[in-house]
Formats: sequence, C-alpha cells, structure tokens
Amino acid sequence: MDIQEAIILFDALSQETRLKVFRLLIRSGADGLAAGALSEKLGTPHNTMSFHLNHLANARIVSSRKEGRSVIYTANFDVMAALIGFLVKDCCSDEFASIRQDRETGSSIIELANCCDPGQSPKNEGVLPQ
Repeated sequence: MDIQEAIILFDALSQETRLKVFRLLIRSGADGLAAGALSEKLGTPHNTMSFHLNHLANARIVSSRKEGRSVIYTANFDVMAALIGFLVKDCCSDEFASIRQDRETGSSIIELANCCDPGQSPKNEGVLPQ
C-alpha cells in the first residue's frame, strides 16, 4: 500500500457514520450485514446509508454482494490489514512491526517490535498516549 491508497481509506473512514458502519461490518465478519440492517442499527435513512456505503465501497474497504433483494456488505479484511500494515511498517525504522498469518485460525496477527511500546522507546520518553 502506498500513501495515496492510505489517504483514500482514511478519507472513507473519517466520517462518523462510515466509521460506525465499518466497525459493525468488522463485527459481523464474513456474513456481513444488509444495507437495510445497517440503516436500522444506526438510525440512518436508507438514502443516506446508500451514499456512505458507496463511499466505502469506492475506497475498497467494504465489498457487497446481492442476496435476493438485499445487498449484503462485508468489511474487506485484506484492505484493512494492508492499512494497518502501512501504519506500523516503519515502527522504529529497522525494527518494524510485522503481520503474519496464524496457522491454526488463519487470522492475521500484528506483532509490534518492543520499541513501539511508548514505555520502551527513548524517543517517546515523557510522551503520554492520547
């Protein structure tokens, strides 16, 4: 992932409704949620939800599929993992974080270098996380 791709993703997620939608889709996993269910859960009008879902889909952070008369949306976990990897790849320059696949679960696991812990890095002395 390059910086321009990351900017597109941050733009898509930098609005309250879209971020809430994305978090709901992460929780729903591969099953996803219908657009109508997302509207109902967030109390958002259908046309407004459609606008936000299109914005997320154009950024490729969500995918959709048709099931009968419903459109089901799912989080694009590969894109999410790439964005997280982009954020942590330069952690401590030479001792960066890594993403690996867990053999048993197939899940992506992010392993941060010890220097990424604010308590371990001299660069972060006296700086409190916000």
